[in-house]
Amino acid sequence: MTFFRNYIIYLPRIIAIMLLAATGSGIVIADNVEVKGVVFDSRSREPVPYAAVALTTTPGGTLTDDAGRFSLRSYSQTDSVRVSVMGYTTATIPINRSYSRQMIVELDPTGVQLAEVVVKPKKEKYRKKGNPAVAFMERIRAARDLTDPHRNPYYNFDKYERMSIAVNDYVPDTTSWLDRKFAFLRDHVDTSAMSGKPILNIAMREKASTVNYRHSDDREREHVTGLHHEGLDDIMSNQENVRKVLEDVFREIDIYRNDITLLQNRFVSPLSPIAADFYKFYLSDTVVVAGDSCVVLSFVPHTPQTWGFLGKLYVPKSDSTMMVKKLELYLPHSINVNFVDGMTLTQTFDRAPDGSRLKTSDDMSMELSILPGMPGLYVRRNTTYSRFNFDAPANEDLAFGHAEYQIVADDAYSQDNDFWSTHRNVPLARSEKSLATMVERMRRVPLYYWTERTLRLLVSGYVHTGKPSKFDYGPVNTSISYNTVEGIRLRTGGMTTAALSPRWFTRGYVAYGLRDHKWKYRGEVEYSFHDKKLHSREFPVHSLRFTSLYDIDQLGQRYVYTNADNLFLSLKRMEDTRLTYQRRQQLEYTLELRNNFSLVASAAFERQEATRWIPFVNGHGQSFGHYNEAMFELKLRYAPGEKFYQGKTNRMPINLDAPVFELTHTFAPKGFLGSMFTINRTELRYSQRWWLSAFGYIDVVVKGGHVWSSTPYMNLMLPNANLSYTIQPESFALMNPLEFINDSYAMVDFTYWMNGLIFNRIPLLDRLKLREVINFKGLWGHLSRRNNPLYNPQLFVFPADVHTTPMTDRPYMEISAGLDNILRVFRVDYVWRLTYRDNPYAPRWGIRVAFHLAF
Repeated sequence: MTFFRNYIIYLPRIIAIMLLAATGSGIVIADNVEVKGVVFDSRSREPVPYAAVALTTTPGGTLTDDAGRFSLRSYSQTDSVRVSVMGYTTATIPINRSYSRQMIVELDPTGVQLAEVVVKPKKEKYRKKGNPAVAFMERIRAARDLTDPHRNPYYNFDKYERMSIAVNDYVPDTTSWLDRKFAFLRDHVDTSAMSGKPILNIAMREKASTVNYRHSDDREREHVTGLHHEGLDDIMSNQENVRKVLEDVFREIDIYRNDITLLQNRFVSPLSPIAADFYKFYLSDTVVVAGDSCVVLSFVPHTPQTWGFLGKLYVPKSDSTMMVKKLELYLPHSINVNFVDGMTLTQTFDRAPDGSRLKTSDDMSMELSILPGMPGLYVRRNTTYSRFNFDAPANEDLAFGHAEYQIVADDAYSQDNDFWSTHRNVPLARSEKSLATMVERMRRVPLYYWTERTLRLLVSGYVHTGKPSKFDYGPVNTSISYNTVEGIRLRTGGMTTAALSPRWFTRGYVAYGLRDHKWKYRGEVEYSFHDKKLHSREFPVHSLRFTSLYDIDQLGQRYVYTNADNLFLSLKRMEDTRLTYQRRQQLEYTLELRNNFSLVASAAFERQEATRWIPFVNGHGQSFGHYNEAMFELKLRYAPGEKFYQGKTNRMPINLDAPVFELTHTFAPKGFLGSMFTINRTELRYSQRWWLSAFGYIDVVVKGGHVWSSTPYMNLMLPNANLSYTIQPESFALMNPLEFINDSYAMVDFTYWMNGLIFNRIPLLDRLKLREVINFKGLWGHLSRRNNPLYNPQLFVFPADVHTTPMTDRPYMEISAGLDNILRVFRVDYVWRLTYRDNPYAPRWGIRVAFHLAF
């Protein structure tokens, strides 16, 4: 991920930093007490592992570890600790704040009979074989289809979701002069439902929808009828981006799946086929839930640092279908997850008349840290479900006929108070009701006003020139850069917006190199066949675009997710002189469908101008100052289920779970409009992230291509060489530009993110929360005689100082091993070049770095 993408994806943390800057960080921590203790067997005096420990007057709980130890934080003056585990009498101990906070809890053992299985009090080492708790879990998993509502021909329900984001532990510091400027914030302080801490709500989002499911084709669609948001996140001009990112990060959890997706990672479900090897299970208690006496199945990962949960499943004792009545999940304190200090999730279920389990509520709270010494965030996603039925929708075409999963009504953002009073199943908190008033008062303070404007610039990369802005200046990060040929490159540009015209758009830039003393430019005019809300690149695009440019063309360097003018790419390991000057006029038709299939057809006239580094000299010794090509290109792309952040220039994937298939063909007939050569080139590309459950994930990219005609090397398959010291996807870190030139090729790029698979199990090292990452890139290629200037003198010869190497049956390969999650934001790779190590000027090894945010 790039810095820009993650800057948006983790917007809540950035908002909190901005708020603290505006208020001068005038915050102190609320009064609280950390309660630590050890639970013992009162007879054997041995520790009791994995006992459930919960606070009685404020939410919060945990399980004891292998040595019977626990740690909790209390925010109530009248709190008590309740300790329970199967085979022992439950104990409740008040917290005495005038004495030591190290508690000694003694539990009296009692034999407990459950379904003809006796759990005896004698402490023994945990074992999976013959464990009644493991057998109980396996019964739940085996019976899950018996209560699955999706086994019905149809399944429909209404859904109301509210997400609140707040600054955690917010207590104004009355001694701060900056705090006095924001004294009104004290009127908006609320209480955390998770811990009882004081919080200051800064954003709130609501969604009302109806979900329809059809069993015959396993199709589910969510029809969103209402959307509402208030708070500081309205600095984002594209609210759809914010909503999609938050919904992906804080996904709903389905305990019955093998893996649970949350925080853009995969956790092992306690009902997974590998759960018995990943978790320890205990029959810990019997309690009454909604009138049913339930068995409590507790579970905890064997290794707390790994990607699993602490939790409890509540199953009615008399239920032969083993339906889970209630679910509680927690994140272990030592888990290798960034920025999350704690998480609690509670789900409740009811039974339909036909026996189906109906999820009625899903309440998740999370505390996140930002920077050491600074208050963090409190996020709560509270979802309720109602109006369940198993009838066929009145209009099936309307319910299921859309290609995309989520269909947002045109008037979703304009629903009135009457609509929300009807659909809002959970009343708003006092501070949530007054968010708009609070934000309005904050913007009256100049310090906050300018802080917000600065953040808006960093997020969008563009400077607005009005309100609403009809022309945006930018992107700012390309204003100055450096390369060998141009020296310092200065660039200025911008784009028009939908505020000027919802269908006609222009954008472009001019640039000047202080070394080559040449002006460059790019300009485009685009007509959209349907109205746009913000800018021309909004999904789905259906447009006709004309582009004219004159600029440098860096041969063998194509960056996938960033701009070549990016300032951070200016520092390179060698001189970058493999370039020409390019003039290009192009007419492009784009059609994108909501099922994520797209078609781009273009016609272009291009002139390549030689440079002293890349001369155009054929095998007969003839020199050319330039050559022309008139070309046509067709690109087909299909990415079912893809989610992306829509920027003003590019799109960044929110996650890489969706498969992406691309087919591109380029054709230029020789002699047409002065075309000097024939181009007939085909390329295929596939990419996807493959999850390995508890063992991390692999990002896979496979590409291949073939050139069917005789054409100069500039039009052949030039692998991407990355000359910067940053890690760039689909680029070779230790390959030089034009080192290999082929007319047939196959390439693989595998990155294995191990997520601490090894380091999590090494004492002391596990505290650093480092993660392993391994990358392998390979290229096999071939250059036929028809495209080799040694055998075809009509073609341009390879530049002498480039040192192009013919590729044999041996592929080019490089591998890297890296440490990720250094200080939670850095990745450092050591890269080895495995083949062609003796090529001229070929680096054999290197260090590459990346800055990225990931949970």
